[in-house]
Amino acid sequence: MTSDVDALRREHYNATIVHVRRVHAELVVLRIQPDAAIPPYEAGQWISVGIGRWEDGLGTSAAPAHDAAESDHIARRPFSISSPLLDEAGEELRSKSDETFYELYFGLGRNAPRGGPLPAHLFGREPGARLWVADHPRGSNTLAPVRPDDNVLFCATGTGEAPHNKMIWELLQRGHRGRIASVVTTRHAIDQAYRPLHEKLARLFPQYRYATVATRECPAARLQELFRDGRLETSAGFRLDAGRSHVFLCGAPGMIGAPHFENGRRAYPITTGMIELLERDRGLHAGGSGQRVDIHFERHV
Repeated sequence: MTSDVDALRREHYNATIVHVRRVHAELVVLRIQPDAAIPPYEAGQWISVGIGRWEDGLGTSAAPAHDAAESDHIARRPFSISSPLLDEAGEELRSKSDETFYELYFGLGRNAPRGGPLPAHLFGREPGARLWVADHPRGSNTLAPVRPDDNVLFCATGTGEAPHNKMIWELLQRGHRGRIASVVTTRHAIDQAYRPLHEKLARLFPQYRYATVATRECPAARLQELFRDGRLETSAGFRLDAGRSHVFLCGAPGMIGAPHFENGRRAYPITTGMIELLERDRGLHAGGSGQRVDIHFERHV
């Protein structure tokens, strides 16, 4: 049996875990290095990662394949690609030439209902463990609409910060001239895994601001509440002016509040999300016929 499993791993696995940072018992940062070189991709995209269904505890109950064209032997799901942000010394922005791995950031509690047992299996693996990774990242939630002088605000709940980390790194790498800010809410301060790195970035780059709020320790601290009472824009350091600002949202669906269509008409969710607030109170748009788009979120994962 062991030889059969080893043969399956050799046949199907094409990447290695090269770094594990367990923030606490339910939160982890992984770096996965594919056997092949990392292809060019856009900041904000995601990558599918998988483990063989033959591994103990996976079986047929694992999450369904994200791409039906892939082998049924692999249980897989998409993960947003994060970024280490700084070099190994923690003194300057990480170089593009150092991109030899994908960094993933996820928590067990948030992802388990959607991803089945796969996140838990990834969580328990150590450096040197083998797994499967897709040939190329995917996703349309990128920085393509952002102009060099635009102000950009990233709003995230929990591990929704992951793709924003990569996008912030990309903006700073390219010498973005507009202001950049990231506001992240977590349940507890211990969940803010990237806070020291972002605080260092804010010291290195005067146009960048970073703020975190622990909602279980600070009342009325959801992102919607921070926007309503002005704390969100105060933390960002700029007003969200239509036509000059872009807002990227990632995390809890209730925070995002993606609109849908009812009887041929566009409608918001019952619970007010950030999209409704930004469209109603600041004139920003999340999309529509002939409209500019300045509110962005991943629609396809």
